[in-house]
Amino acid sequence: MAKIVVGISGGVDSSVAAYLLKEQGHEVIGMFMINWHDRDGIVSPECQIHDDELFAKMVCKKLDIPLHIIDLSETYFTRVTEYMFKEYEAGRTPNPDVLCNREIKFDAFLEEALKLGADYVATGHYCQKNSYIDENGKEIFQLIAGADNNKDQSYFLCQLNQYQLSKALFPIGHLEKPEVRRIAEEQGLATAKRKDSQGICFVGKVNLPDFLKQKLKAKEGDIVEIPATYWEYDSFEYKYMPKKICYNKNDGKVIGKHNGAHFFTIGQSKYLGIGGRKEKMFVIGTDIVNNIVYVGEGQYHPGLYKQSLYIKYEDWHCVCPNKNVLFDGAKLNVRIRYRQPLQTATIRTTNNGVIVFFDEPQRGITSGQFAAFYTDDNELIASGVIN
Repeated sequence: MAKIVVGISGGVDSSVAAYLLKEQGHEVIGMFMINWHDRDGIVSPECQIHDDELFAKMVCKKLDIPLHIIDLSETYFTRVTEYMFKEYEAGRTPNPDVLCNREIKFDAFLEEALKLGADYVATGHYCQKNSYIDENGKEIFQLIAGADNNKDQSYFLCQLNQYQLSKALFPIGHLEKPEVRRIAEEQGLATAKRKDSQGICFVGKVNLPDFLKQKLKAKEGDIVEIPATYWEYDSFEYKYMPKKICYNKNDGKVIGKHNGAHFFTIGQSKYLGIGGRKEKMFVIGTDIVNNIVYVGEGQYHPGLYKQSLYIKYEDWHCVCPNKNVLFDGAKLNVRIRYRQPLQTATIRTTNNGVIVFFDEPQRGITSGQFAAFYTDDNELIASGVIN
């Protein structure tokens, strides 16, 4: 049997993961990590993160396993938070959950687990892992989507490498959420009916502009509405190529004010403060240099939709190195955000990167986000940062 450190988050998924591993006869150790100290009160009062440590202690006591508490807040700030600030400042939209898994849970946290003599680390992610021996006798690890289509979290692990996967276990990946809650309730775990966590990974539910204001200064600027009839929407380059429109203030009309273009992202409707319209206003572009936010009315505004995206080779990551998909004409399934249904697409190679052509237009393709690539049998084989 193996010695396994389980990342106990204070939620039901990691609790059941620990229970299942102990039932299998493994030596299980719980580890709770502190990634954020809310000294400025930015975490929402209704967020449960303040109680996470207490629930982690109750679960480990019930399961009769030791619990180690480690403070990774400095590492988290350096590797995740500062990256977020830089990306937003540049007008891009990062995904902190993907970064948290790559840099913290399966790196810094893994290092701490190995110090305890662990063979593996386990988490409550809804995903699965397989492996096979290649022609050179090397074991290759595969990241597979979770059995629960509504909860599959493989997207958040799209930047893991082979070493990280070799040390990872996902004990609940073959289960659906109702079954996980049923097991927790049958075993009398305190987390059985606890709500799932929301917000930034291991920080909690926050007001994003308030969070970003810790480093990024507020600066008033114009909100400019672009009409759906804007001429460039009919161009071939916009419809089918990953060309970004550089809107000009004269392309529309000023309809409001904002407090910083770097606080907004494509597809966003919150915090615009524009009312009295038949439909919601959505962000369709930002100009960080001139501090302008461009918006369009309605969720079907053409400025929200593109049929392709671009990824530089330097931002391309192979999860499974034996499956090289970087060839012209490769057909894959793609996801550009968590819980998005997989979209069919074709890869076209260029001198400096790849263009991903979707079969159907996609809403809210955003620079800085991750695109994850899957095979038809739900294996996540690669990912890349959208340019």
